[in-house]
Amino acid sequence: MNPAADRILHLLKRHSAQTADMLGDALAMTSVGARRHLDTLFAAGLVESYDRIEGVGRPRKFWQLSRKGHAQFPDAHADLTVKMIGDIRRVFGEEGLDRLIAERERDMRLGYEKAMEGKGTLADRVQALAELRASEGYMARVERDGGDFLLIEDHCPICAAATACQGFCRSELSIFRMVLGPDAVVERADYLIDGGRRCSYRIRPKI
Repeated sequence: MNPAADRILHLLKRHSAQTADMLGDALAMTSVGARRHLDTLFAAGLVESYDRIEGVGRPRKFWQLSRKGHAQFPDAHADLTVKMIGDIRRVFGEEGLDRLIAERERDMRLGYEKAMEGKGTLADRVQALAELRASEGYMARVERDGGDFLLIEDHCPICAAATACQGFCRSELSIFRMVLGPDAVVERADYLIDGGRRCSYRIRPKI
């Protein structure tokens, strides 16, 4: 795959549906050039398109990743992870799996808390958390929504494990709440496993 086509896949993964004009602007190329790469990706089954009506005039064509396109951002060791979770359940039962998740939670919390040292404001802590998650492969970033923060994770490198055992997701939400501190309210906004395009979290100061 050529570099421009690969960048288009990453843009669609991060920003969801885009027009050829939007992609061309992001890649500093013409919309015609972007369409040429999109046609190649479409032929490979990696993208799909749909028309969206916005006000008056002709519908605009938007492009998004297909299921095969999403698979280009693979789960880390998915098959092995799912098998190991099944083996742990079979040998040690749900209690053994819960102990494993609790141990992972403890290790993650200690590492995250260390990264929060010296971060006095909630904004600084949210940004530090996003940087940690990005380094772990979650393609994490922060957006502002009024007085709230949105922690957006465009990729889940443990999706197979989380699907097999949603305790991993509950554990991560618990970690976020602990490390961001008592002055933060953290709620899940989007959830990949429930059909969302990604996972995201709304974080607001506690009043």
